[in-house]
Amino acid sequence: MKKAFLFISILFFLLYSNLSASGVMVVDAKNGIYLTMISSEVSVSVENQVAVITAVQTFKNNLGADEKIKYAFPMPEDGSATELKWKVSGIWYTANFKPGPQDTTLPGGGGVIHPNLSSYLGGTPLYFNIEDSLKADSSITVQLTYVQLLKYEFGTVKFEYPNDYSLIQEGPVTSQILSFKLLSGRTIDSLSLLSHTAQTIQNYGDSAFIYFSIYEQPADKNYVVHYSLNPEELGLFGMSTVLPDSLVPDSLQRGFFLFVAEPNPPESTDIINKVFTLIIDRSGSMSGTKMEQAKNAAKFIVENLNEGDKFNIIDFDDIITLFRESHVPFNQENKEAALVYIAGLGARGMTDICGAFAAAIPQFSSTDANTANIIIFLTDGQATAGITSTPEILQYINDQINLRDTTLTIFNFGIGLDVNHQLLTLMAAEHNGLAEFLENDEVQERITSFYMKIRNPVLLNTKVEFQPYTVADAFPNPLPNLYKGQQLLVSGRYTEAAPVNVKLTGTAFGQPAEYNYQLSLSNSDIEKNRFLTKIWAKLKIENLLVHYYSLDAGSDEAAAVKDQIIDISLKFGVLSPFTNLSGDNHGGGNASAVEQGNNKIEPLSNFDFELTGNFPNPFNPGTKIIFIVNKTLYEAAVIRIYNMLGELIREYRVFINGKGLYEVYWNGLTENGNAAPSGNYIYVVSLGNTVLSGKMCLLK
Repeated sequence: MKKAFLFISILFFLLYSNLSASGVMVVDAKNGIYLTMISSEVSVSVENQVAVITAVQTFKNNLGADEKIKYAFPMPEDGSATELKWKVSGIWYTANFKPGPQDTTLPGGGGVIHPNLSSYLGGTPLYFNIEDSLKADSSITVQLTYVQLLKYEFGTVKFEYPNDYSLIQEGPVTSQILSFKLLSGRTIDSLSLLSHTAQTIQNYGDSAFIYFSIYEQPADKNYVVHYSLNPEELGLFGMSTVLPDSLVPDSLQRGFFLFVAEPNPPESTDIINKVFTLIIDRSGSMSGTKMEQAKNAAKFIVENLNEGDKFNIIDFDDIITLFRESHVPFNQENKEAALVYIAGLGARGMTDICGAFAAAIPQFSSTDANTANIIIFLTDGQATAGITSTPEILQYINDQINLRDTTLTIFNFGIGLDVNHQLLTLMAAEHNGLAEFLENDEVQERITSFYMKIRNPVLLNTKVEFQPYTVADAFPNPLPNLYKGQQLLVSGRYTEAAPVNVKLTGTAFGQPAEYNYQLSLSNSDIEKNRFLTKIWAKLKIENLLVHYYSLDAGSDEAAAVKDQIIDISLKFGVLSPFTNLSGDNHGGGNASAVEQGNNKIEPLSNFDFELTGNFPNPFNPGTKIIFIVNKTLYEAAVIRIYNMLGELIREYRVFINGKGLYEVYWNGLTENGNAAPSGNYIYVVSLGNTVLSGKMCLLK
């Protein structure tokens, strides 16, 4: 029997049984006029730090007239949309992936966006045009699905969802629901919903669940979930599936895999020495909170250097200033002097990014292969002084590093909304680093946490080998350096289902390092792992984008790479910068079949979803309502219990985790905890587009 997760809640009104999240239905972007959000839910399914988020929201047109609208969603920087549906007048439609960048214009205002909307949507919003006007007093529901690789640090994973809707709507939302399901190859030590008080938190070790609901309250806090994994259970954990020929979008390998690896370095190994430069942007736009947080992050890093490290600080606007003329050893005297220097930094002037690196890179000329050579770069803007062209800045940095025959790792932190994403991403990718983009108020927390990872490298210049050679197109490529408390996530394709040896190699602490693991690849279609195709396509697209941005935008080679990105995006259904979601030419529907674009989705048949009944019946004091799902589904079933007056007295939710038998126990109590009286009751089970019901009798 499958283990069913049981949810107890008071659901006021839901237009759709799947779970959802917080986008905005824009009417007038300039004046901040939006449709009213009446329900919002978010469903998160996580397996080994890979999250699939399904977001559904319902909006009501209370403006008194038909309105032309556009949907906007605050997509996280590392999220990729895989599906969007919308429902009007009881009919569901599915958006198509089409070539061409998304249309970022918003209705009303002639290109001017209200500051509240701009702040809420962040730097990487998703936009979707609703083709037809929405009639007055009618509703629209949008369901968005996207994938996201959750950030992992020292055994702790954090998931955050933008549920704070106060910038958009001050009034209450009829229902807000969060469902968070977790599966893990490592033991789950703890799971918590930090932002809200959950009705249900269940932890079974290898799986866990959170359920939260609230009604007739403002949506004024983001959802924040933390979970921790057993620190002793390090190694490699993998997932795989082989698609049927009919489902493979291209002519390449049918097998898809993903593994998460965290090597356990020997405790006796010495800590590697670092040569370290912190570059701090102190141009005028950094004034205020950003400057203070950047200074606090710099102080933290200086205070946590290891004995044997060398360091320097370079700060810049259109003038470049150095703490010392060259790297100095980390000792008490230099630490105290650096802290005084950092405290005196202030914001002014323009932004000469190239000049800052021109001062930093030559200082690494005297380093050797036994040190980790690291630059951490903090900036909030575009280059406005010196060399300002992105290709020219990248070429200059590459030339300077090559002249000195040294290896540098560059970590970039973009602060706020006006950073040059392309420059920071490419600079990090070309030099074995990472680029992260931060809100103004999270600089200190994110950078200090990041530094605790990189201070102790596990594998530098990481490489992976597979034997036998059945694996192809593994990403990311090249692999990033691996640090203590950090995981390596690799996705690829394969031709033959056989045990594969995964060998990770590199250097650590000045010596060669090697870790070997066994990865078992499935020889059949595991339906719950079909999402791996999306992860592979996302990583492949990211790899191609790095290559694309390194080319002349007008060249034939760049055009060919762009075409390849578009092809993968359209075939695998993963959004890219060169494709968009379109609702053009959507179809209609009727009561027996719901049309989504050009595809019809049929309601579940009696065979797919069977109601066994309740046992015992009659009963006292409780009974089990039992049903069977014969189709692979991953969504919520709703069980409502009514008295003979038609009054809803109790409601449950069960998350359907594939095929199996599910049951809900009713203890004979109403929602407020009172004992239900003797008599007949009706129970209704809703799953997808199908509703089944039965009758039961409580005898006392």
